[in-house]
Amino acid sequence: MYRESLNPLPKTINIKGALFQFDKPKIMGIINLSPDSFYENDAKKKERDLIKKVSSFIENGADIIDLGGSTTKPNAELPALEDELKRVVGPLKQIRAAFPKLIISVDTVRHEVAEKCLEIGADIINDVSGGFHSQQMWKTVEKYKCPYILTHNIDGGINKSVMSESKNTIVELIRFFSKKITELQEKGIYDIIIDPGFGFSKSLNQNYEIVKNFNLLHILNVPILVGVSRKSMIFKALESDANAALNGTTAMHAMLISKNASIFRVHDVHEMNEVKKLWELSFC
Repeated sequence: MYRESLNPLPKTINIKGALFQFDKPKIMGIINLSPDSFYENDAKKKERDLIKKVSSFIENGADIIDLGGSTTKPNAELPALEDELKRVVGPLKQIRAAFPKLIISVDTVRHEVAEKCLEIGADIINDVSGGFHSQQMWKTVEKYKCPYILTHNIDGGINKSVMSESKNTIVELIRFFSKKITELQEKGIYDIIIDPGFGFSKSLNQNYEIVKNFNLLHILNVPILVGVSRKSMIFKALESDANAALNGTTAMHAMLISKNASIFRVHDVHEMNEVKKLWELSFC
């Protein structure tokens, strides 16, 4: 059983009337549908290859698939709305048809994309803007009663500036999440997952301050998603690049699973599942 000392009961969310329990850490496999993603884009994959990749993710332990049609690497520009829809809608239809029971998250900051995807059959909306980009996003989430992934970010651009170094990073995150969770609940949104936003508007040191103090985030009593897979906080620290960052990513996942992260958003599902299996044998 996956428990932590501050809140010993397993966390849960409601997905289309069914209870999804975080009694063990969950794995979210990344499907990048943007041609300018920082690592491993699936934008040009034919349907059979895309379905094959998703099938491999599931066979290797993925609990959730996350589809995104817009890169959020630092200083990236959003694509035109029509382009983002075109990138995501077709693959979502194909994946939903092939895997009717699969939990699918859509990574978007636009309420128009969120609404269209929820109509088609997406289960979760993953908004990396921290709720700042679209005034209508929360109305859409409330309308469809879907889980919402709230990422820490700062206003003024999805990933275009850096939080002040003078601030206490973990205190700022707890303040941000406390305020936003209250606002979401006031709007009738209760199935909330938080994401500390590794790599989003943070310096290298700030990212590692979050790792050091990760346990404090459990005071918020919601599931916590971590997305560190092959990011610059790893490969810059190791003086390499995203292609060479698997070992560093696996090491970081091992650290964060020991700190009771709830969901791991990853490019390398098989390797993350190995971390999970060894953790279970050692601590469960």
